[in-house]
Amino acid sequence: MSDSDGPHGHGDTVFAIQRPGQVKVFSLREAEAVFPLVRVITAQAYDELAPVLDAMRASVENRAALTRYEGDYEAIVQRWINKMERLGVVVSGLWLIDFDTGDGYVCWRYPEAALSFYHGHDQGFGQRRPLLDILREHPPGWATAGEAGE
Repeated sequence: MSDSDGPHGHGDTVFAIQRPGQVKVFSLREAEAVFPLVRVITAQAYDELAPVLDAMRASVENRAALTRYEGDYEAIVQRWINKMERLGVVVSGLWLIDFDTGDGYVCWRYPEAALSFYHGHDQGFGQRRPLLDILREHPPGWATAGEAGE
């Protein structure tokens, strides 16, 4: 059986569930392994939220309806945040997550197709750089390790 043949389309990889607020330190390989699941969960939440946003825009004059849709919005986003945190990633904004590498973050924002950016712990989204540039300049340990901390 190949890694892509698992029962849920995620291969035979088993993902550890983290406690709320517990951040995992990822190797690049580990981040790439969990990324397809992160992308699917995020795409589902994004699609679930779209009609709620449309309804909110249409209900701007109706305070009672707007309040109900705000509750729906918050519930969808909170469910997404909870799922991301259980995977050990850092939620940095709506549809924006970071995989902590120990010295910085592999950064991703929906709907980007791949893990392609990195920024240091003391930097934010605006300072992110292409991951390939980081790997070419000075390959960090997390990029070459099979498991974090190797």
